[in-house]
Amino acid sequence: MFPKEIDVQTAAALLNDDKAILVDCREIEEYRRLRIPGAILLPLSSFDPAQIPAVEGKSILIHCASGGRSREAVIRCYHSDVEAINVDGGILGWQHAGFPTESG
Repeated sequence: MFPKEIDVQTAAALLNDDKAILVDCREIEEYRRLRIPGAILLPLSSFDPAQIPAVEGKSILIHCASGGRSREAVIRCYHSDVEAINVDGGILGWQHAGFPTESG
């Protein structure tokens, strides 16, 4: 299946086990209003897969609001030979599942 996707529950488990890094590809204003703690902001409008920090042994998870923009970011990663996984449901799904968020 392309792009590779996981649900928010699987993403949370990987992050809790320190087996992944999380990239938020929403725009800066969205990120300021609400974000997943620890997510790295790389807005889709200027998204460059080369900016994703490579961390040995960790998967790269990408999220947006609901999964559309992050799917596009994962496709860009694929074309740059960067292996990334889309978090289907995005921050809205994350929030709906009761996982922590922060703002400000």
